[in-house]
Amino acid sequence: MKVVIIGGVAGGATAAARLRRLDETAEIVVFERSGYVSYANCGLPYYIGGVIEDPEALTLQTPESFFARFRVDMRVRHEVTAIHPDQKTVSVKALETGEEFEEHYDKLILSPGASPTQPRLPGVGLEKLFTLRTVEDTFRMKDYIHAHHPKSVVLAGGGFISLELAENLRELGMEVTIVQRPKQLMNPFDPDMAAFIHGEVRRHGIRLALGHTVEGFAERDGGVDVLRKDAVPLHADMVVLAIGVTPDTVLAKEAGLELGLKGSIVVNDRMETSVPDIYAVGDAVQVKHFVTGQDAVISLAGPANKQGRIAADNICGGDSRYLGSQGSSVIKVFDLTAAATGVNETNAKKAGLAVDTVILSPMSHAGYYPGGKLMTMKLVFEQGTYRLLGAQIVGYEGVDKRIDVLAAAIHAGLTAIQLKDLDLAYAPPYSSAKDPVNMAGFMVENLASGVVKQFHIEDVSALPHDGSVTLLDVRTPQEYAGGHIEGFRNIPVDELRERLDEIEKGKPVYVICQSGLRSYIACRVLAGYGYEAYNFAGGFRFYDAVTNDRRLMEQSTACGMDQ
Repeated sequence: MKVVIIGGVAGGATAAARLRRLDETAEIVVFERSGYVSYANCGLPYYIGGVIEDPEALTLQTPESFFARFRVDMRVRHEVTAIHPDQKTVSVKALETGEEFEEHYDKLILSPGASPTQPRLPGVGLEKLFTLRTVEDTFRMKDYIHAHHPKSVVLAGGGFISLELAENLRELGMEVTIVQRPKQLMNPFDPDMAAFIHGEVRRHGIRLALGHTVEGFAERDGGVDVLRKDAVPLHADMVVLAIGVTPDTVLAKEAGLELGLKGSIVVNDRMETSVPDIYAVGDAVQVKHFVTGQDAVISLAGPANKQGRIAADNICGGDSRYLGSQGSSVIKVFDLTAAATGVNETNAKKAGLAVDTVILSPMSHAGYYPGGKLMTMKLVFEQGTYRLLGAQIVGYEGVDKRIDVLAAAIHAGLTAIQLKDLDLAYAPPYSSAKDPVNMAGFMVENLASGVVKQFHIEDVSALPHDGSVTLLDVRTPQEYAGGHIEGFRNIPVDELRERLDEIEKGKPVYVICQSGLRSYIACRVLAGYGYEAYNFAGGFRFYDAVTNDRRLMEQSTACGMDQ
């Protein structure tokens, strides 16, 4: 059996190695257009920033090491120019010599990945305009920075690569501006949770120009102008296009394979395409979202590696199935860690799901043990069934392990309430006896049983100030004096029972505190005395972060950029 693989990075390299482990006699040939195989895409920004110093650390394998270990014929700088399903051949061009030839296959795996999206705009292709996909892209950008010492950069786009580059270029001392059409960074997060990411990048001196459409690029004064619709241009010494990726599926389209969302390759759960004996994996394929069941294109390394393994299993006579992508991800943003899994509230509603959320701000470990830091968690679940749909966490320590627990819970089909039953490891330096994941489950259980009712940040502006409801802030007087929501009166939770005569009976009471815990306690006290009480989801800390971000966004819209 001869297997040809187009693309030698995540999915393709994994498929090749798995094929060899399952079949010692198979002939395996991999064609990779770039000069590197099995390289660490996710590490590229950190090499540019100097965090990773050795360029060889970016390549997990070389063609030579891959052949020595697996006897796989890895041919770099070889571009497949056409696929001929009827003849079961591919046309190949050796980029260094110009030689062209045909290669036969019994089975073909497509792992072309996705290319940085390059819209057809004036100025695309300028020397000082960069993209970041390959090791060669990385060396080009790093060499330019080393040779020309640019003082400023504009990043067009606000996703993973853009934020990682923003941090690394800022650490090099450059002035960094991020511009994009969406009004928030990091689309896996809801706008309220993205507010914490915005706050962190602003704190480190990065300027945001969100909600602005880029219309082109022009050279001026030794740098580049980023032209914006209805706003003055942004000028910088260099520009990086990081507005997303597009499945690299020209070959698949020309070969007659069925295509789906964004031109991605349609595959079944065995990673088989619409054409017999051709499989496809990685960023170029359309998958099912594990939570919604809807078609999706999710460009992440984890799914690509799993899909490569599944394709190899099935080529070798197995019956492996891809169950879908959850979109589990984590990113370092300076001192902050932000992570998400499943669907956020915004996309769940777009999918037609009736959802609710809980928001909490637990410590990363036991409060009495030194060094604990707050994190903010948002849990998304389905109304009525309490099916766990997704989660987002931003914080400084312990974020990654909590998101992984929640990702596993979603995969296992647990309800949000069942999170309270998980038996999770505890020691004071690492967690609390009631882990934040357990606490989220307790909160959902309280909602389900009617122990507490809640209101959300989007409800605040609609609260009446005509005396028909009571607006109550149960923080300390010092906290209240440091900032509060207009119309909310202050009665500290520990004084509440003695001051109930100040709260009129027969009126709903809307209660807020710093994180949501004391206001929950206040709601229970009030309920015990016959009041109808509602707890604010997230607390004043959450409210303050979100509203401050919205204020800065409005200023940015008016002025064209964060001031």
